[in-house]
Amino acid sequence: MTIVPVSRRAFIKSSMAMTAGLVLSPAIIGRAQAATMKLKCSSSLPNDPKYANGRVYYDNLVKNLKANGLGEQIEVSFFPDNQLGQEIDVINSVKLGVIDLMVSGSSISANLVPLVGTFDLGYLFSSFPQQTKAFDAGAAKPIEDALLKGGNIRIIAWAYNFGSRSVLAKKPVKTPEDLAGLKIRTLPNPVITECLRLMGAAATPLAFGEIYTALQAGVLDGLEHDPPTILASKFFETAKFYALTQHNFSPLAIYFSDMTFNRMDPKLRESFLDAAKKAAADTRTHGLAVEKEALAALTDKGVTVAECDREAFRKRVMPQTDNFIKARPESKPVIDMIRATQA
Repeated sequence: MTIVPVSRRAFIKSSMAMTAGLVLSPAIIGRAQAATMKLKCSSSLPNDPKYANGRVYYDNLVKNLKANGLGEQIEVSFFPDNQLGQEIDVINSVKLGVIDLMVSGSSISANLVPLVGTFDLGYLFSSFPQQTKAFDAGAAKPIEDALLKGGNIRIIAWAYNFGSRSVLAKKPVKTPEDLAGLKIRTLPNPVITECLRLMGAAATPLAFGEIYTALQAGVLDGLEHDPPTILASKFFETAKFYALTQHNFSPLAIYFSDMTFNRMDPKLRESFLDAAKKAAADTRTHGLAVEKEALAALTDKGVTVAECDREAFRKRVMPQTDNFIKARPESKPVIDMIRATQA
């Protein structure tokens, strides 16, 4: 297991040198495939083995690689906590093959392929088990195909973010009126930003790595995220009211560069993908279990966790899906499939 602290500048410099060497010398490629294949896996979350989905997935991946007999053939180095840059930079590096793997929500890739934003629509999913049934029924396939075609990125598997996304703020929030004027951080993603705006907030897109200092400085009044991420990132230190809006059950994606896929020895590829998919299933199970524990831990740390008028929020967000379908008709079959699926 390799968890590497590294500066982004040093990483980019070494990656460019490595890429140039591979392009210029085909013989090197042959020798590299015969040796241990080294992969880089990025996550924006802290290096927390319990509450951070990236680290949990990485630990499960290492375990399953060893179980598949690949422990000596494939070495995955893990870079948590935005070490390789903000997520928008990392997803582009995955597209270019500079970074091999990325563990993050589906939302970030909507910046490359807008159709992925289907999964960010407010109150589209009712639970993670319902999401899994919809994906098993085929709802994820058009999104995966679009991301591969338009972004050069494969989805190895879907896992769960560690809980639904709800609003953490510096004041209590029970109704849409309570959100009015509050600067709530959203992902730099137009669909999620629009969802929070419809809910009543002054939706404020911001990179994940900038949230904590923005809360401290008063630039933000809160954010929307799942309980374990709030706990792992210590956002509770500056905002003490968690309203269970549960407006988004966004899937966790295991992104895999198509360039890495194509340069991987076919003899290793099948076993690697099998291990990576098993790791996603393990992470999914962990995520369901750890959400309740994180909510309890937040309460212990002085956060007021409260129910709110979810139906009022849901009604305000309802027009978003119809407008999205009008703008992107290709999303309708996916949305219809999700809506037809019961948990």
